[in-house]
Amino acid sequence: MIAKISGPLFDWVIENLLKNALDAMEGRGQISVNMQEQKDKIVIDVKDSGKGISKQHLDKIFNPGFTTKKRGWGLGLSLCKRIIKQYHKGELFVLASEPGRGTTFRIVLPLN
Repeated sequence: MIAKISGPLFDWVIENLLKNALDAMEGRGQISVNMQEQKDKIVIDVKDSGKGISKQHLDKIFNPGFTTKKRGWGLGLSLCKRIIKQYHKGELFVLASEPGRGTTFRIVLPLN
């Protein structure tokens, strides 16, 4: 299972998703990161048991400047998506989210 990645950029994406998960859990809960190979791609799921994302925000979370936090620029998820799409020829999206139960972000990377 080999995917061509930029280590520093991919590391930043994972770090950002994990930091967002920690913020969403407000000090309590679980985070899991699962990776699997599927035919010609690698699938990575980052799942948290945090507060989840409301349906009204799901369409906006990857927009630059969108945030629900009191502090921050709202650039993290938009940059994550751009890095995965432009530098890694992959996808980043919300696989599932339920208010009060958590969110799963999915990264799909092509195999070389």
